Amino acid sequence: MTNEEYRRYAGRHMPRSHAGRNCLGAFLVGGAICCLGQLLLNLYGGWGLSEREAATAASVTLVFLGAALTGLGVYDDLARLGGAGTLVPITGFANSVAAPALEFKTEGLITGTAAKMFVIAGPVIVFGVGSSVLYGLLLCLLGG
Repeated sequence: MTNEEYRRYAGRHMPRSHAGRNCLGAFLVGGAICCLGQLLLNLYGGWGLSEREAATAASVTLVFLGAALTGLGVYDDLARLGGAGTLVPITGFANSVAAPALEFKTEGLITGTAAKMFVIAGPVIVFGVGSSVLYGLLLCLLGG
């Protein structure tokens, strides 16, 4: 079999890409989560909270919803539909903390839930804090 024949053969048997469908799902689900966040922000602002307080309350609510939906098993179904659209908003962070905690709860409170809770989110926190410290130092050194 020549290289060209092999390419044609492989092309016929290669699974088709679902990139378009995945991008659409991520856009719709991630957009819906962001719209919910904006709705919460407007709602809390309408209740008399300052912009900063409303943003904090909306973030806390989204984290709570992400963790609660993970605990109920709903967030996994949402993630299958929305892919990266569920990972990028703050609800994805809540899911990355709650999911391992639930998965390892049978190993006990300390060695299971507490020890495994930050398996996924831990590196994100470490590199987030580290990069913010580095950014702050650079900003101080450059006089910004």
